[in-house]
Amino acid sequence: MGEDVASIIASAEDHMKKAISHLETELIKIRAGKANPQMLDGIMVDYYGAPMPINQVANISVMDARTLSIQPWEKNMLQPIERAIIAANIGVNPQNDGALIRIFLPPLTEERRRELVKKCHGEGEHSKVAIRNIRRDAIEHIKKLQKNGLSEDAAKDAEDEVQSVTDKYTAGVEKHLAAKEKEIMSV
Repeated sequence: MGEDVASIIASAEDHMKKAISHLETELIKIRAGKANPQMLDGIMVDYYGAPMPINQVANISVMDARTLSIQPWEKNMLQPIERAIIAANIGVNPQNDGALIRIFLPPLTEERRRELVKKCHGEGEHSKVAIRNIRRDAIEHIKKLQKNGLSEDAAKDAEDEVQSVTDKYTAGVEKHLAAKEKEIMSV
């Protein structure tokens, strides 16, 4: 029975780590005024009829703190890349000069910064809900084991351990949100 409880807790912790890593990738996509090639992750370009990630059809580099440069590997991909960026609605306007695409990131206004912080907190709340759902599932598994012969004390200890793991990962979400908020609000 002890190894079953340990595997439930390990599985819950593994799922919580995935929730945190998902939060990290979502927070990277929220721009904080600085150019970051990862803000284009998830944008798909029509590459001869097949959707491809933008970083697989072009070289994306940071020219300066507020400018991204996109150099397609094939010149005829300029238009599809430009259309894909516009369609992604990430709040930037691509500039096509016939050889490469530049994306200038405008400085963030105070109002826009507050909107981005709200968006970050929304992502954080999604992660917390996911972590709480993982906790609920783990506790349900422990209760099933208790019905099948696990002692009440062992079940209570296991539930306490699941709760402490949950608290640890919830604090991790808060730490990520505080760091991103600081990054966004610094001018």
